[in-house]
Amino acid sequence: MTISETLTGRAAAALRVSRAGRSSKVSAVVMAAGAALLAALPFLVFSTVTDTLVNLFVLIALASMWNLLAGFGGLVSVGQQAYIGIGAYTVIALADLGVQPYLAVPLAALTCAVFAVPTSWLAFRLRGDYFAVGTWVIAEVYRLVVVRIDSVGGGSGKGLTGLSGIDQTLRGALTYWVALALALATIAGCYLLLRGRLGLSLMAVRDEETAAGAAGIDVGRAKRLVYLVAAAGCGAAGGVITISSLSVNPDSIFSVQWSAYMIFIVVIGGIGFIEGPLLGALIFFGLQQLLADYGSWYLVLLGAVGIAVALWLPGGLWGLVRGRTGLSLFPVGYLVRRPDGG
Repeated sequence: MTISETLTGRAAAALRVSRAGRSSKVSAVVMAAGAALLAALPFLVFSTVTDTLVNLFVLIALASMWNLLAGFGGLVSVGQQAYIGIGAYTVIALADLGVQPYLAVPLAALTCAVFAVPTSWLAFRLRGDYFAVGTWVIAEVYRLVVVRIDSVGGGSGKGLTGLSGIDQTLRGALTYWVALALALATIAGCYLLLRGRLGLSLMAVRDEETAAGAAGIDVGRAKRLVYLVAAAGCGAAGGVITISSLSVNPDSIFSVQWSAYMIFIVVIGGIGFIEGPLLGALIFFGLQQLLADYGSWYLVLLGAVGIAVALWLPGGLWGLVRGRTGLSLFPVGYLVRRPDGG
């Protein structure tokens, strides 16, 4: 063994590699306790509270999926409402066939992943701004196709069947638990997906696609996998929206407003952080509850907040918090430390 090899071995032994620090373990316990408390809410509060929280959970799921696409994969999409609509109409169609609507939600996610395969072959031919606009066009095409299918209500939409025999209180609790499970699953899915080699590959593709390919990363596979996961998550969210509202309308469920919500939440929360959609969804949800009665001024204020954050806080609010405190609830990288704490 040469002197250089000996020195290299000693240097490597002096380093300790870990995924997270003590703070992340503490935060995991706190979040588990919070999830348990949220799961018990139907027994503790009135149904009006849990019905409202369903909307928050849907926003968290949608924003997490958009953050996975754009924040970690560099795929800025303005057409994720395509999969929200497909998921919603999948639940409607399966319910008409006799499938229990709550069981149809995961099937809606699977259906959207299947639809995303051929869609990705078309969308990935585009880059940058063309990709963003192209996904919007694809979503409009899906809406126009659904409008022409009379069995799902055509342009007027259709009501959901299969829930009339369930007690209203129980139905509200089941819908709440499904929405909570969706939010937790999307957060956990993003964390598990990003903490491994695929997460590193995605961030490399986001930063410089050509260099990532030259380094041996299968760029197409990484992008397509994250696109399918995001489509499945949005499809499940569309299914939850349907069982919550008990009906679906093509113009509202395929509206680009859903993508606007996702982008706004991720921008103000912090793009490229798993915690960003959580914080952004809470802020957006709070603004909705406080200012929805102010008409157009509500939209003006949302726009002003979004512009201010984009100009002065490019990392979002969570980026500001992390920059000052170093706090990370969901560490997805590696921490390399020396025994002296360096």
